[in-house]
Amino acid sequence: MRELTYYVAVTIDGFIAAPDGDFGFFPLRGNHLTGLIKEFPETMPVHLRAALGLTDISARQFDTVLMGRRTYEPAARAGLTSAYPHLDQHVFSRTMREAPDPSVTLVNEDPVAYVRRLKQRSGLGIWLCGGSDLAGALLPELDQLILKVNPVLIGSGRPLFNRQFEVQQFTFMGTQAYDSGVVVQRYRRTQ
Repeated sequence: MRELTYYVAVTIDGFIAAPDGDFGFFPLRGNHLTGLIKEFPETMPVHLRAALGLTDISARQFDTVLMGRRTYEPAARAGLTSAYPHLDQHVFSRTMREAPDPSVTLVNEDPVAYVRRLKQRSGLGIWLCGGSDLAGALLPELDQLILKVNPVLIGSGRPLFNRQFEVQQFTFMGTQAYDSGVVVQRYRRTQ
């Protein structure tokens, strides 16, 4: 069965974006990028791939990406309606009525049931790209958590997970620290 992995940049204080959704404060330079691009090349959006030398579009970890509307919209407003055309893209929204790009599947149903069906399909892993609301809804289906903890504090913003209090157990699998200050932490759901 395929696994759902929440692979996301996060601040030291646990936020994935500012209150208005901006995430431009995360450092775009540093030696962590080389390692992460090597391991997860498919997570680089199409507009950066050529500049990063990513001409090979074969996926290593994921062949499917999930995101909430607020994660999807900034790129779409900038004219990038298909940020990951090399992946099977799914955008969850209760307000959008049609997908703005033919390569994007718009989902307006229960995320848990939908992801359970995706997990039954053959293929590589499923990448939960973002959206604290979507991450909160999908927490029961989350198999892995890979946090790119950035050396930044913002005080408030969009949390890693937006959901009601409920204890979920994960097992620490390891860490990778980079000179840039970014620390990648890996967790797997405790069985």
